[in-house]
Amino acid sequence: MKIGVYGGAFNPPHLGHITAARAVSGLLKLDKLLIIPTGHPPHKILPPGSPTPEQRLEMTRLAMEQTGLGDKAEVLDLELRREGSSYTADTLACLKEKYPEDELWLLMGTDMFLTFHTWHEPERILASAGIAAFGRTEADTEELFSVQRDFLCRRHPQARIFTLSIPGVVDVSSTELRERLAGGEGGSLLAPAVYGYILREKLYGTAADLKNLPLEQLRPVALSCLNHRRIPHVLGTEQEAVRLAERWGADADKARRAALLHDCTKKLNLPEQLALAERFQVPLDEMERREIKLLHAKTGAGVAEAVFGTDGEITNAIRWHTTGRGNMTLLEKVIYLADYIEPNRDFPGVEELRRACYEDLDAGLLLGLEMTIGEMEGRNAPIHPKTLEARDALKGQRE
Repeated sequence: MKIGVYGGAFNPPHLGHITAARAVSGLLKLDKLLIIPTGHPPHKILPPGSPTPEQRLEMTRLAMEQTGLGDKAEVLDLELRREGSSYTADTLACLKEKYPEDELWLLMGTDMFLTFHTWHEPERILASAGIAAFGRTEADTEELFSVQRDFLCRRHPQARIFTLSIPGVVDVSSTELRERLAGGEGGSLLAPAVYGYILREKLYGTAADLKNLPLEQLRPVALSCLNHRRIPHVLGTEQEAVRLAERWGADADKARRAALLHDCTKKLNLPEQLALAERFQVPLDEMERREIKLLHAKTGAGVAEAVFGTDGEITNAIRWHTTGRGNMTLLEKVIYLADYIEPNRDFPGVEELRRACYEDLDAGLLLGLEMTIGEMEGRNAPIHPKTLEARDALKGQRE
């Protein structure tokens, strides 16, 4: 197996890192890519006020989820757990123990490659791994690489060195990016979820008011709360909610905000959800305490209100987006159905349900509720009383 090892401070991880990880993985035909944030880099002192190691780790995870490499990419806390200086030679020695039969390649940018001979124990590094050096700017040409590559090969005849240029280079300086973030700029140079995490944690001098976020900041903040596999669903729900709101006269801005936040606690496990419910004094029934699919709507509403300052209408739309309830408001209907029929949904009957929602909102809602009830009955699963209440209320109105 061919394994890439990509280390760095990732302070913060930006589009340049994502581009490099994706491109080098493809060019080297890597079977696996290990991304390792540095703990205490001996060659680089982290600036005062830098994020904690745990925050850099989480940002790196959020960033590398956007490489498109899926399970081939893995972010490790190997160096963050190590006390003292973080030496690459020691890290590679640990990895060689874990992957004794595999081929390791150490990924690095131009600046690191040109100073590699000054690193701690470069001979140990070269004995453990090959070097894959990539250009960070369009100016990083083969001519620039060749002098250092020839020098290293003369000094270390066993060295395996591969230099490559990356198509579509995203040239980003982390130092300049931190300065831009402090000035309220730079978000476009980050994966949206990373930018949202920075805003949410108030890193790098940002000072976003979470209870009064403009939409362009609320979206990345909301995405930073999600498992990356859920991001397409939430963006699809936002898109669908706006269409439904415009079709039936609901407030489109409120629909956007409710859709973006409706799954904001979805990735948390049951104990974490219950802890949130206790923290925000969210009332729960016995079924909600047991069923995480129901619970996340209630905790999500609690977080939306307490952390993001949503009004009662948006909060209730999030609260009831899973079960529904009797006599739902227009916005509640819009979010319930947008979650159900957003473009990424694919299940038997979804096209019929989509058509119904745009022809007659209440007919669509009734059909959706009956589909849910039918599915639960087919699985001999308990049906929440609020779902039955919502169906019966609609039936009564239409008789």
